[in-house]
Amino acid sequence: MGLHQRYVRGVVAGVIGCTLLAWAESRLSSQSGSLVVRTVSTHADRVSGGDVLVEVVPPAATSERLTATLDGRDVSSAFKDGPNATRLGLVTGLPMGGSTLTVSGRPWGVADVSMSLTNYPSEGPIVSGPRVTPFVCQTDTFKLPDGSTIGATADANCSFPTRVDYVYMPVGGKEFKPMPDTTRLPSDVAATTTMTGMTVPFVVRVETGAMNRGIYQNTILHNPTKDPAPTPFSPPPAWNKRLIAIHGAGCPSGWYRQGGVMGVNPLEPTRLGEGYAYFINTLNHPTNSCNPFLAGETTMMGKEHFIETFGVPLFTLSMGGSGGAYTSLQVADAFPGLIDGLVITATFPDALSIAVAGLDAHLLSHYYEGPGASLAEAQKVAVSGYKGYKAFVDAANQSQRTDPVPDRPDIEGYKSAVWHDSVPARLRYNPETNPKGARPTVFDASRNIYGVDPSTGFARRPFDNVGVQYGLKALNAGVITPAQFLDLNERIGGMDQDSNYVAARSSGDIGALKRAYQSGVTLGANGGLASIPVFDAGRYNDESGYHYQWFHFAVRERLMKQNGRADNHLMWRGVVPPEQSWSVLERWVTAIKNDGSDLPAYEKVVKNRPADGVDGCWQEAKGDQPAVFLAEPQTFSREGDSECNRIYPSFSFVRQVAGGPLDGNVLKCQLKPVDPADYSVSFSASDMQRLNRIFSDGVCDWSKPGISQVPVVPWASFGPASDPRLADSTNNNQ
Repeated sequence: MGLHQRYVRGVVAGVIGCTLLAWAESRLSSQSGSLVVRTVSTHADRVSGGDVLVEVVPPAATSERLTATLDGRDVSSAFKDGPNATRLGLVTGLPMGGSTLTVSGRPWGVADVSMSLTNYPSEGPIVSGPRVTPFVCQTDTFKLPDGSTIGATADANCSFPTRVDYVYMPVGGKEFKPMPDTTRLPSDVAATTTMTGMTVPFVVRVETGAMNRGIYQNTILHNPTKDPAPTPFSPPPAWNKRLIAIHGAGCPSGWYRQGGVMGVNPLEPTRLGEGYAYFINTLNHPTNSCNPFLAGETTMMGKEHFIETFGVPLFTLSMGGSGGAYTSLQVADAFPGLIDGLVITATFPDALSIAVAGLDAHLLSHYYEGPGASLAEAQKVAVSGYKGYKAFVDAANQSQRTDPVPDRPDIEGYKSAVWHDSVPARLRYNPETNPKGARPTVFDASRNIYGVDPSTGFARRPFDNVGVQYGLKALNAGVITPAQFLDLNERIGGMDQDSNYVAARSSGDIGALKRAYQSGVTLGANGGLASIPVFDAGRYNDESGYHYQWFHFAVRERLMKQNGRADNHLMWRGVVPPEQSWSVLERWVTAIKNDGSDLPAYEKVVKNRPADGVDGCWQEAKGDQPAVFLAEPQTFSREGDSECNRIYPSFSFVRQVAGGPLDGNVLKCQLKPVDPADYSVSFSASDMQRLNRIFSDGVCDWSKPGISQVPVVPWASFGPASDPRLADSTNNNQ
């Protein structure tokens, strides 16, 4: 085990333990004897919407009525009998801010128990920091199940009255239809049999409302002609007690708007027909909002509301592809306990990793268009690491999500300042005509995380390439000459706050770097992901389009480096049958939840992994021959050292060719002196002098953690009350 692994593993082992402890303590008030009072819909210090589901666990059974007060007001009637003498209560009417719930211990002869609650408005924010402005509401374009729209919003927070619609699946149909009359079933309604064996009319309840300035929906089997109105005490009888969090995709144009679409359909008939429920919000679609911490806050609020409406699920799974994949990963990691397992496709660790890889590639493209034009295409590709020049250019163009300057002329396919049409032109940044306008970048979308530079008013940036030896592996492989290597690194330059090319290399803001790690904006994989199943179910394209295979392996590498093991990560490559991967995940998480042993959470994950939950790849179907699954450990290699690697060879990226790690998560490297032993070629005395001038402060020491590279802070807050665990917490001023 290397120095970096030993260092991080030791730190993270303690953090994981603290994470689980913090999760338990934050949901637990105080207790007297064995009388326990705890919130079960959310953490007691981050309640939203004025209500919270509370469980009381007494030391012994009693028939005496439970007595509870909220700031002296009797709320005893909110509690109902539960299993094993427990009481469950939906406490409503919480005032804004702090309040105290007190449960009498008199029936059991113990002291009273008081619990502090903090309530926030349903429009937020809670932990994501001050509201980012401007913000465009899109309720007038959001389509409801009957084809109508929500209509105009009531206020600047995009509020509107909550509504419930019903849809049904017709016999022989594939899409849901609006149910015109909730007092009787349509004559053509189909039946569905859930995974628990219950056969019911295929009718789905769709709730649409405003939350955290986004539009939320939850969907669940419910027959309004027969079933009682849902409550946490009487959930819809066809619900299988399993919940799915879904996310959209994308990122470019994901700023300053509510979003008029979800990005993924919560009316998905297969899982709904089996009895699953879904919940989603427009702010969990990165094309609407490319802010992963805000997505985590929104997921937290959405799950709370679902529980307070329908009851506590057995478990919650998350799923998504591309931007939905990294949203699933980042929410599960930074908010441990929200998600119990996830299956993802077209995987990225996070949007920042795409942007950083894009910035490196874009700097190279600028060099190739200028002083490096004489390099052969094969040399350019070798320095880039990608499979071919097209893949490299597509990667370079992803830096457009860091560029706020409109209409910048650049390489083919580059689009700077990508905006959605809903954001008026008068609000948009232009360095000449509107220098105080909104800036369309991944950094400014998360400026509460990175902090704001008071000298510019722009979000601080973590991008850094000081000490990076571009093309190092290509040099050592003999693909480029020492002269070419020196010229490249002398001229590569950097980017300024407006993504203009500058001669000097970029130096990342130290506070922004630390906050990127602490918030999980760059995926750490040492928070909630360390102890739940993570199933990467394939889909990538190394030819073009920037959905590259190395991103998949970067996630596994982060799990391995940060936790010392990655037994909870399952990878299938190729065209994966979605029903097969879903089945593995569902059985895996069910077995974990049914495991009543005292094993640590991570050990339960490893112990209960299904027999068919093994690494492998899918060989494509040929003619009449079906796709074949090859069970092999999945490794990052292009050498054909396994059958899967022969079929699906791996390709690299710019910073790994520069000697960087596969995880792509050292945002700013520690430096060391230039060492001739690091090169497979001999430099002349004058070349060595030039090399030392280029890297006068030293070159990257990739054996060490990055500067400010720290574990994710679970359940962090960038809100009004400074979180003492966070770096430079005064930088979130707007």
